[in-house]
Amino acid sequence: MWRCCRLPLADLCKLSYDKWINISNGCEVAISETASASGDPRLVKPADLYDRDAEWVDLTRFVTAQDPGALLGIMYGRRRQGKTLLLELLAEACDGFLFMGLQQSRVQNLADLAAAYSRKTGLAGASFGSWHDAIDALLRLGQAPGLPVPVILDEFGYLTDSAPELPSVIQRLLSPRGAARQRSSARLILCGSALSLMKDLVSAGSPLRGRSRLELMIHPFGYRASAGFWGADQDPYLAFRIHALVGGTPAYLDMCGKAPARSRDFDRWVIETLLNPSSAMFREGDILVREEQQVSDPALYHAVLATLAGGAGRRSEIASRLGRTDASLTHVLAMLEQIKLVARLDDALRDRRPVYRIAEPIIRFHQLVVRRNEARLVARAGDRVWAEAADTVNSLIYGPHLEELARVWCAEHASQQTLGGIASKVQPATLSCAEHQQGHELDIVVTESNPMRADRIVAIGEVKSTTSSMGPAQLARLEHIRQLIPAQKAPGVVRLILVSRSGFQTELTSLMRSRDDVVLVDMQRLYGGD
Repeated sequence: MWRCCRLPLADLCKLSYDKWINISNGCEVAISETASASGDPRLVKPADLYDRDAEWVDLTRFVTAQDPGALLGIMYGRRRQGKTLLLELLAEACDGFLFMGLQQSRVQNLADLAAAYSRKTGLAGASFGSWHDAIDALLRLGQAPGLPVPVILDEFGYLTDSAPELPSVIQRLLSPRGAARQRSSARLILCGSALSLMKDLVSAGSPLRGRSRLELMIHPFGYRASAGFWGADQDPYLAFRIHALVGGTPAYLDMCGKAPARSRDFDRWVIETLLNPSSAMFREGDILVREEQQVSDPALYHAVLATLAGGAGRRSEIASRLGRTDASLTHVLAMLEQIKLVARLDDALRDRRPVYRIAEPIIRFHQLVVRRNEARLVARAGDRVWAEAADTVNSLIYGPHLEELARVWCAEHASQQTLGGIASKVQPATLSCAEHQQGHELDIVVTESNPMRADRIVAIGEVKSTTSSMGPAQLARLEHIRQLIPAQKAPGVVRLILVSRSGFQTELTSLMRSRDDVVLVDMQRLYGGD
């Protein structure tokens, strides 16, 4: 059923919360009070929402929470991850209110919000003189009897650009003794794409710190979900190559216009989409850097990213290649890490020896293939550029990417029985070797943490993305490295994991049958097994 009100808007906006809730006649403010007798239908994920199961559960749990009083949720993520789609579907399912901020003045955003408010409530001519009045009115939408209602402000960063007081306004209106926390059931969700800004909303010292119930970050699809999204879940070799170049950002499928249907279509697809100067994907790697407001010197950021993509991983290596001091890169690396373009991996066996890596595949592809060949690609030499880049792609894109997927497989998909323990941490490592007078690099070190005892290494691994299959030589190398691990770090049997893009030699697979400390992971197992 519907409940409505005939009061003029000016009087309505001045009503106290007590009076608002007691309105029961008239026909201008429409508020849904319907609910399913067999359970809340809002908890069912829409059929047209791919993956995002956990995110949908978190959002609907927050929106349908029966706690008294208005609640605040923060949602953020890089652009093109599908945040707006999630929120639109949530608003539709829960009969909520959604407003998207624009890059315009405070007056314009307030006017647009008032128009959206009028459409939602059925009250013509709404206007807000300040953001305090606007947020107060939005929180009143949750004052009506019935189910809690989501009130969503998308692109919140655009709103705060012209109204920096907004977080403080929301803090005041959501104070513990305030009317909204006492009598409203609004579920206010603030969503934005500027990661640094959105994280600052709930950082120490922020007005909204301690006010939010939900802090949800929307990440790109994982590599297995991406395979299905691109229609390559039956071909792990194709799925891997797609993910190595464009990652798991949902919007990239639309921006590409199509996906390669078969492995033999892959090269042509790359040339026609990723290397085509007319494609929306062509400059995506550059745009991802420039669209973050906190990036003040794009040239320096691109230089750091190019060095990382070229194989430098430690800060000292990056600084040396750029002719700069280590200290001068501290802020740049921290910002790239904050906006999720770069990830820092700690060494499993050495303190304060982090390795930095490109976290967004399209950035790596842009730096290694597009950026350095942009003039030729604009001249439509995509075929030649792609052919000439084969060695670079295999060694600097496919190789590091398979290493990362192997670590993700250990952390998220491999069973405890496979690893010989729980994968609390999965990291790379370097071990010194007196015999060979050099350090041995490990792609995978699986560590089990237990509060009752010291951490222990349960597995180590090597990853190869070459076109040749793995053989006994790689196993022998791992066996040698296993002997170098300090005894206190590995009190039990340490499993040996071999991950290969091109499979394994018969001699190695035969040897494995007599051993239970060796794990072989091919592409089929990486994408579908544990």
